[in-house]
Amino acid sequence: MVGPRDLKSPLQGSRLIGATRRSALGLLLGTPLLSACAGVQQSLSQFGSSSPPAQPAGPPQQATTAGTGGVKVGVILPLSAAGNAGLAAQSMRNAAEMALAEFQNPNIQLLIKDDNGSPQGAQAGAQQAVDEGAEIILGPLFAQSVPAVAQVARTRGISVIAFSTDSSIAGRGVYLLSFLPESDVNRIIEYSASIGKRSVAVLVPDNAYGNVVEAAVKAAVPRRGGRVVAFEKYGSDRATPARTVAQQLGSADALFIADDGDAVVSVADAMTAAGANLRNIQMLGTGLWDSPRVYASPALQGGLYAAPDPAGFRAFSGRYRTKYGAEPIRTATLAYDAVALVAALARTQGTTRFSPDVLTNPSGFAGIDGLFRFRADGTNERGLAVMKVTTGGGVAVAGSPKSFGA
Repeated sequence: MVGPRDLKSPLQGSRLIGATRRSALGLLLGTPLLSACAGVQQSLSQFGSSSPPAQPAGPPQQATTAGTGGVKVGVILPLSAAGNAGLAAQSMRNAAEMALAEFQNPNIQLLIKDDNGSPQGAQAGAQQAVDEGAEIILGPLFAQSVPAVAQVARTRGISVIAFSTDSSIAGRGVYLLSFLPESDVNRIIEYSASIGKRSVAVLVPDNAYGNVVEAAVKAAVPRRGGRVVAFEKYGSDRATPARTVAQQLGSADALFIADDGDAVVSVADAMTAAGANLRNIQMLGTGLWDSPRVYASPALQGGLYAAPDPAGFRAFSGRYRTKYGAEPIRTATLAYDAVALVAALARTQGTTRFSPDVLTNPSGFAGIDGLFRFRADGTNERGLAVMKVTTGGGVAVAGSPKSFGA
C-alpha cells in the first residue's frame, strides 16, 4: 500500500492535506490523480470479448447498496451468472466494498446491480441505477452487455467505466478499465527495441485475441524502428506455422508469441521440433505469459513479457484474504481501482468530478496494478513492468513507469 504523496493536483493546483496511509488510496496524487495502493489477461479474456457462459444463470440477486455517501455510483456485475463469471463478479463486488472501507469516509454510495450475465439484465440494472440517481456506472463485465449500459447512460449524460477487454466497444463516454493487449504489445516492443532487438518474428493465435495483437504489433514494431521479418497465425495445427517461422528465424533477433501459458509452451515446443534454437533468440510475450507452465518451460527461460508489477496485487491479495478469508480473482483489482477512483474524484473535483476532461486527464491515475489513463476514445494505456521468465517465476527487469510521457 502506498503512503501519502505531497504533490500538486494538476486540476486544482493546491496541496492536499490530512492524508493518511488509507486515505491516500484514493486521493489526488498530483500529477497522477489517484493513488491506490499473475496472468492478468488470462482471467479477463474469458469475459471481456466473449459472450456470457452457455450454462443457465442462477436466479438474479437482489440489488444492494454499500456506503452512505451523497454521490451515487452504479455497479453492474454478473453476480448470478454461471461458472467463473459469477465467481469473478462476487470477488469484484468484495473488492469494490473493500475499496470503500479503505478509502476512509468517502462521500459515495454504491448501487450494486446484478445483470444476470445478459445484456437485458445489464440494461435493466443500469436503468435502475440512473433512476436512483447514479452519476456514473462501473461495469459491466461482458463486452456484449456494455452497449446496453452505454445506451442508458448516454440518455442521462453520464459516463461508464466498464471492465471488458474488447476495445471495439469503447467510445464516447464509455471507458475501459481493463488490461488491454495493446498495452502489453507496446511496452514489450518498446523495451525490446531499447535493448537492440528490432527484427521480430511473430506467432499469434488465429482468434480475436490474436487479431488484436496482430494489429498492435504491426504498428508498434515499425514505430520503434524495427521490422517484422516473419508473421504467422496458428490454429489447432501449430507445427506448420512453426516450421514456416523457424525457416525465417535466421534474420530475426526476437520471437514474439502472444498466447496463454499452455499454448505458448506448445508453440515453443513446436518451434524447437522444427529446428529452431530458441536459446539464440530473445523470446517476447504478453501478460498471458504470467503462468506456471511458462516458468517451467526450458525453452522460455529468459523470455521477456510485459505485465503489471506483481507487488501491487500481492499486497492487495493479502488484505483481501484478511478481510474475506479467500483468494481474490485477478479481475478484482479492477473493481477496487474503479471505486477508489470515483471516491477520489468525488472528494476533490466538485461538480465536474466525472466529466470527460477529468476522466481523460493525461497524467492518469495510479492504481493497484500501476499507472493507467483513459484515452478520449475510451481505451486505456497502462504503465507496465517488463518481466523475465525464470524457474522461480517472473522477475522484473524494468519497472513500471512513475509517470506517463506526452
